[in-house]
Amino acid sequence: MQNLILASSSPRRKELLENLQLTFTISSSEVDESFDPMLSPEDVVMELAERKAQAVFKDNPESFVLGSDTIVVANGQVLGKPTNSEEATRMLTILSGQQHDVYTGVAILSANVSTKFFEKTEVEFWELTDEEISYYVQSGEPLDKAGSYGIQQLGSMLVKRIKGDYFAVVGLPVARTVRELRKAGYQLPY
Repeated sequence: MQNLILASSSPRRKELLENLQLTFTISSSEVDESFDPMLSPEDVVMELAERKAQAVFKDNPESFVLGSDTIVVANGQVLGKPTNSEEATRMLTILSGQQHDVYTGVAILSANVSTKFFEKTEVEFWELTDEEISYYVQSGEPLDKAGSYGIQQLGSMLVKRIKGDYFAVVGLPVARTVRELRKAGYQLPY
């Protein structure tokens, strides 16, 4: 039986894979998430996804390991996860009334395959009031999310429109991931 491991502690990625009715385990490890600022956003997310997958794969060489990473890019600036409420407020202020890009990279590793890809989704925010930003930051939701928001929960009130893969914004482009797993030789239940 093939073993699929999600190299992420993200509850959102876990939920997305569960929605696909895939059997998998979770094993995440601490990896250095710094990156060369000269890299393109797509290369950043693919490199970080691959680092996460490799950290788990080295101890599980008989498994399929799935790593993923998401960043937000606004006006050429990468917005990662905020470290505190002030940083979350600053990021949301930057995003207010603006279009930005969300990049999610995915890496799939197995004994026979190493593949990586990314999806880019354009997201536009409504013009946000100081009260909306404050309320959202006080909810605590922004603190573990790239760009300081999650599109699938309370943060949905911020989003005016998207162009691209909604699930990539959540953290995993599920339709493409399923197809790439199949190409890599993972036996899907469908």
